[in-house]
Amino acid sequence: MSGSSAIVLETILKRRSVRSFTGQTPDHSMLMTLLKAAMAAPSARNRQPWAFLVITERSTLDSLAEGLPYTKMLYTAGAAIVVCGDSTVELQEGATDLWYQDAAAASQNILLQAYAMGLGAVWSALFPYEDRSTHVRNIIGLPDHISPFSIIPLGYPAGEDLPKDKFKPERIHWEKW
Repeated sequence: MSGSSAIVLETILKRRSVRSFTGQTPDHSMLMTLLKAAMAAPSARNRQPWAFLVITERSTLDSLAEGLPYTKMLYTAGAAIVVCGDSTVELQEGATDLWYQDAAAASQNILLQAYAMGLGAVWSALFPYEDRSTHVRNIIGLPDHISPFSIIPLGYPAGEDLPKDKFKPERIHWEKW
């Protein structure tokens, strides 16, 4: 395996979900790097129907945590990125319902880049949960044409979170089932 290939695989295998943070906010350039990584994700027919909202205000992070049952780590996160889909982006025939797949790819890129930068992050689903989506929409004032997909609390890890070995050879099939 070549050097850059090994680095990519190492980043993927060592990435972990971080749920405890120091509260320190990553600086603006780090947040921009995460957003550049997000927008480098693959997209159906390259339509890129995503939009991102970055949150660093403590009061907003806390308000979001109050109404999200599985995202209490926002109380200690230094920032969060809400990954959204934009229904005004014309997705073309045959790709009309793929915005959430594009948003998923963008979310994964944020997680990988955060790990590579020494930050911690965790993916928390908003879509397709109406109660979670409505709470986020109300707190951050999303317009009707923007659908929240995920919220990614992030920041500097407080402690050591270890990656999980998720490789399961029994789930692999070759040529035929």
